[in-house]
Amino acid sequence: MSLLNEYIQKEQQLKQLQEDLQRLEGDQRLKSELEFKAKLEALMNEFGKRPADVIALLDPASDQRSAKAPTASSRRKRRLKIYKNPHSGEVIETRGGNHKGLRNWKNEHGDEAVESWLVRMED
Repeated sequence: MSLLNEYIQKEQQLKQLQEDLQRLEGDQRLKSELEFKAKLEALMNEFGKRPADVIALLDPASDQRSAKAPTASSRRKRRLKIYKNPHSGEVIETRGGNHKGLRNWKNEHGDEAVESWLVRMED
């Protein structure tokens, strides 16, 4: 995809997002939720409470659910790597190097070229 095409596409997406945002700003339900959130935060500040305190008060069982975190594996989760092929525009998200599409790219274009297509890494 050419840079100009990408720019035009992003511009259209921005216009669509702005329209969606304006539509949401006029929605009474959103106004009501924002008002509730503001009042709740003010009340929490008044009494010196944190969100976790409010959750524990309203849902005591939530402490038990969060305590049951999986402890079977002590190994850390691999970081998510996101690659974008500049030739086809295809995107691959993987946590390991054994992704079939990624292997195909590396066979076709070489390891260094494909690693240069790394867009970002996430935890």
